[in-house]
Amino acid sequence: MNFKLFGSALILSGTALGAGMLAIPMVLAQFGLFYSTLLMLAICAGTTYSALLLTEACSKTELAFGINTVANRTLGKGGQVVTNILFYLLLFCMLIAYILGAADLIKRIFSMFTIEMSIETAQIGFTLVASVFVVCGTQIIDKLNRVLFLFMVSMLAITLVILVPGISVDNLTQVTNTDKGMLLNTSTILFTSFASMPVIPSLVAYNKEATSKQLRNMVILGSIIPLVCYLVWLYAVVGNLNANDITHFSNISDLIQTFSAKNEYIEIILSVFTSLALLTSFLGVAMALYNQNKDMISHNKIVVYVCTFILPLLGASLAADQFLSVLGYAGVILVFLAIFIPLAMVIALRKKVKEEDKLLPHTYQAEGGKIALGVTLMFGLLLLISQI
Repeated sequence: MNFKLFGSALILSGTALGAGMLAIPMVLAQFGLFYSTLLMLAICAGTTYSALLLTEACSKTELAFGINTVANRTLGKGGQVVTNILFYLLLFCMLIAYILGAADLIKRIFSMFTIEMSIETAQIGFTLVASVFVVCGTQIIDKLNRVLFLFMVSMLAITLVILVPGISVDNLTQVTNTDKGMLLNTSTILFTSFASMPVIPSLVAYNKEATSKQLRNMVILGSIIPLVCYLVWLYAVVGNLNANDITHFSNISDLIQTFSAKNEYIEIILSVFTSLALLTSFLGVAMALYNQNKDMISHNKIVVYVCTFILPLLGASLAADQFLSVLGYAGVILVFLAIFIPLAMVIALRKKVKEEDKLLPHTYQAEGGKIALGVTLMFGLLLLISQI
């Protein structure tokens, strides 16, 4: 087994997992599990292929450590400017959402030990501690993420062992909202929950010796793991709680508080589990933004640090109690960045690629040809229409 590639797949998974662990039950429970599952499968398929397109663009762009360089060499100066604006908006929204969620959890964990902490202190403490690992580089994040991810999956397994006996068939089959338009309107939040594309440029550069098949398998594995985790989590939550109650949660603490009444141990287990999910997501997204800032702004570590961590921290202080709203904004931005931009990059690259380049072992090309590109374009347009 190639542990470097496996670790990279876990970084992809860890980046996707996080805010979605709370957001998915909150937005999908009311529509019933059948249609919710179908929508989640469709979103996962679309995001996975879009990630493969970005992997192709990065693998065919030599010495590209950030999406800034990839955009410049594929779309020119104008495309580079548009891509960078979207990329920064996306990463800022995602980091703000993760800081908000993590701070809420940290405050709750400390309150279990009768230690009162302000939400601002929790936000600053989480950001400063997590940023240390990001500054150390991709290799450190890779090794740390393997440990965190395996621990997180263990916590999820323990949580399921506790929750499965309490699953009610009535809860699993309940549908409190039959409006399919509202269901589709949740698609951008789901799309954000599978958002691992920000780390792909860094991971392709990190695995520059990998073959095209290995790069493809890395992306697919990194997409399947969040899908499985989200599905079992959704079924466990919906099976134990009333759909109307779930839709009224405003933060992670509400969910944990409700479950804590069912089992005295689940409060701390869920707190640890959701904290790890948010931490792995934060590390992946912050790594992408940190490398992007080094690639585009400056190699001065202080300047890069301020742009990567301090600005999102300030944004989090201004966006209190706006967890789902921030995720929704990120989802709309992500449609452009994760679908239309990789599509444009790949089309531009395939027009000028030489025949001998197709034989290079470290250059990946997404399967499906023009038909798959057309379906991906329709997928992106449908996501945008769902918001209108």
